[in-house]
Amino acid sequence: MNQTSLNLIAITVFAITLSALVGPAFNLPPTVPAGITFILLGLATADTLAWQNQGITLLLDWFAQKSPEQQKRILHHEAGHFFVAYKLGIPITGYALNAWEAFKQGQSARGGVRFDDTELAAELQQGKISQQLLDRYCTMWMGGIAAEMLVYNDTEGGAEDRQKLRGVLSPILRNPQQVETKERWAYLQARSLIENNQNSYECLMASMAKRAPIDECYAAIEREV
Repeated sequence: MNQTSLNLIAITVFAITLSALVGPAFNLPPTVPAGITFILLGLATADTLAWQNQGITLLLDWFAQKSPEQQKRILHHEAGHFFVAYKLGIPITGYALNAWEAFKQGQSARGGVRFDDTELAAELQQGKISQQLLDRYCTMWMGGIAAEMLVYNDTEGGAEDRQKLRGVLSPILRNPQQVETKERWAYLQARSLIENNQNSYECLMASMAKRAPIDECYAAIEREV
């Protein structure tokens, strides 16, 4: 079960509980909680089947964006991806710091940094991938987690990043222990890149916070080199 589904269940349970508690005070009939449940689950089903959960993703993201601290954490995370990708020569095609921005850009309702992964996809399709290319992408995927850990000493995002990394590594390395070792190595490489170039990383964050174009973000990184 994905995180969106879990969040939806939590919202539904909360709505049912709240309506059951306040119902007697307002003389609401017992059918009201049932009706609320039916409507919520009906909308969720339609969203899942027709819109791939984008509606609920936008709603949950809207609530999350009310927290300035959460916005700052997301900025740190996505700047980590952006910075590591730039340093490793991975082309960046766009970025969005929340689901609504991504949706307005014509992307699925999910924020993040977007990359040109044509070379990676081509090599994976051929069934062989160079070690250098694999290392670069693994390090980039761990860039967001590394950035969060440096600032907060924990991480709230990164589940999807780990999923991508493990999805590529598992068929190649096969041994779960080797996959974990490679993931840890990539994390340390990403962390080192950010830690050793802290001023450049912070300049990038300032530019991304203003939603600067990609070329201006590149220039912000280079200003502190």
